[in-house]
Amino acid sequence: MPVDYIPYYPQPIEGQAVLDNFVRTRRLLAYRDSDKVLRRIARGMPSYELDTLETVGQPPEKNPNLLIRGECLSACAYIKAQDIEVDLVYIDPPFASGADYAKKIYVRRNPKVAAAMAKAEEELPDDQLRAFDEKMYGDIWTKEDYLNWLYENLMAIKAVMSANASIYVHLDWHIGHYVKVLMDEVFGEDCFQNEIIWKCTTAHSDAEFYGNNFNSIYFYTRSLTPTFNEVQQPYDDEYLARFKCKDPDGRLWESGNLTAKGLKGAGYDYEYRGCRSLWRCPLETMKRLDSEGRLHITKTGGIRLKVYKDELKGMPCQALWADISPVNSQASERADYATQKPESLLERIISASSNEASVVADFFGGSGVTAAVANRLGRRFIHADVGINSIQTARDRLQAAGAAFNVLDVRDGVALFRNPVQTMDKLRSLITGLRLDEAELGAFWAGAFNDSRLGLVPVYLPDLKDHTTKVLDIPLVNTILNGAMPDLPDKVKKVVVYYVDIEDRAAVEAFIKENASPDCAVELRDLKELLSEVVLADEAHVSVSAENVITFESFHSDRLQQKIAAYNDKHGLNCYPNGDLLDELGRPPEPKPVKGFKPIEISEDGLELIEWVSADCTAAEGPWHSDAEIKIDKRGLMIRNGKKTKDFWDATLACPKAPKRVKLRSIAGDETVLQV
Repeated sequence: MPVDYIPYYPQPIEGQAVLDNFVRTRRLLAYRDSDKVLRRIARGMPSYELDTLETVGQPPEKNPNLLIRGECLSACAYIKAQDIEVDLVYIDPPFASGADYAKKIYVRRNPKVAAAMAKAEEELPDDQLRAFDEKMYGDIWTKEDYLNWLYENLMAIKAVMSANASIYVHLDWHIGHYVKVLMDEVFGEDCFQNEIIWKCTTAHSDAEFYGNNFNSIYFYTRSLTPTFNEVQQPYDDEYLARFKCKDPDGRLWESGNLTAKGLKGAGYDYEYRGCRSLWRCPLETMKRLDSEGRLHITKTGGIRLKVYKDELKGMPCQALWADISPVNSQASERADYATQKPESLLERIISASSNEASVVADFFGGSGVTAAVANRLGRRFIHADVGINSIQTARDRLQAAGAAFNVLDVRDGVALFRNPVQTMDKLRSLITGLRLDEAELGAFWAGAFNDSRLGLVPVYLPDLKDHTTKVLDIPLVNTILNGAMPDLPDKVKKVVVYYVDIEDRAAVEAFIKENASPDCAVELRDLKELLSEVVLADEAHVSVSAENVITFESFHSDRLQQKIAAYNDKHGLNCYPNGDLLDELGRPPEPKPVKGFKPIEISEDGLELIEWVSADCTAAEGPWHSDAEIKIDKRGLMIRNGKKTKDFWDATLACPKAPKRVKLRSIAGDETVLQV
């Protein structure tokens, strides 16, 4: 259970008017269950204890840069409890696109033979490297569930924003128009500044309609006095081609308007060189421009300004961004992370809406682009994400950039296996006999198992990517009893309900006893007992020389071996040639190898399954201190202590002094710590 609940807003002073949007008697955007989220907001943000997993560099004791593995709500509760105010938020949350996103996992070269690899093989294109996919996160929601989830997260984010803060929410056509209305309610219509259109792909043809080649970024501010710095976009070729006039010294110029007609403000009314008008500049400035030879007198006696091409700094940024390209496959910043955004996009946002030393936060941090750019621009950063791959990718990226930060883990009772999607898949495999029968049971149930005495027993699992289902309370139980159970077949005599936390077990059980059908029993089970079996350590063996050199002798991962075996079976065998399920004698046909398929083979020592190694020479327990580390890129080359090299890894790690413990990370992100 949470150790506390943190109010979204400070308690109002007695007699002070409460103007929070969420206390309206009727929600602005009404949809199914839109009222239920208000009860959770009234209760407060769930606050959990956090563990410091690692300290990188020497961050200050007060308000250090942070990487937080945990959900947005938990991260905001911690930030608010620490009295940290965020000056700029950029989030790229799930788009409600109905898709699962995967990360391509590359098998490394075996370090014992890597040095002998031919140069030609070193230049293999990505599509010829040995790789398979792993799910990163699921973006499959009902519209109502998504809007409830995002509403609560936006309220939490607003609660940690400073008075002059801004927020940018990056979405696409799937759900953005609904979120715009949602943000009007959370932040106020007056605080809406722009819908930024980012042309994120080149033109393409959809099957029937116009091509969707852009994303929308909704820009809101916490108040009417936000931080905002003018940034420039490069001028397009059409505009630059207009600079055809030439001074005697060869400088190109184009005439610009000096009148203030049609602009906001009063302007300056006077006559100059026989021409009376409402001017943009005072008379003194006009005289100075004239003395500098920067005025152009037209044939009709009008006065224009000479705008020189070589003095152009850029056009004040507009809301249409067509000059920032997405991250391509060859970009140096590419992290092989699904939905990664370009650094130039975040550089524009951070430069415009924050100053040096401002706190910049991304609560769906992904590959760490926001934190990396914020660090480069002299801002403090907070990166939060529920997936371990996100934390690892951002950690490595920031460590290579020389950033100092703490890595924290939210102790919310959920021992996640890499990310919520993979944890859910793993859980289903741990429930004995569980099978999915959605046609009979409906999508609400995770599946069912057969009991020899009771028959079919449906199973409910909380959705680990949706924090609203983790705490079993009376409203959730009511949904199960009166929303889902009446639709079950009459033959069902029992259901099993798993929970991560339970608000008040006695009250929940009393509610079940009073409201459940007497013909169908409800059994409550603690999901944490299953979760403890999900995160299993891999096996590794190392040795340490007198010179403090660690040699990695072997690495074994049952999970990865099974994944690779399943990949080989799926892609390497054609079990049903010509679409036939049975041969002439009624037997299934013999599997036939797919022509040209090369299965992924792992050596006996398994060292090609290692992505990163680190040695802690400082402490044998507590937060990790990486005194020496090597990351092996997908081509087998070393990144030593954040610096890229052209050397293959040789299965060793040299330490500055005697190591106390060693950490290994597999290519899928699982970490193993060994005491030495």
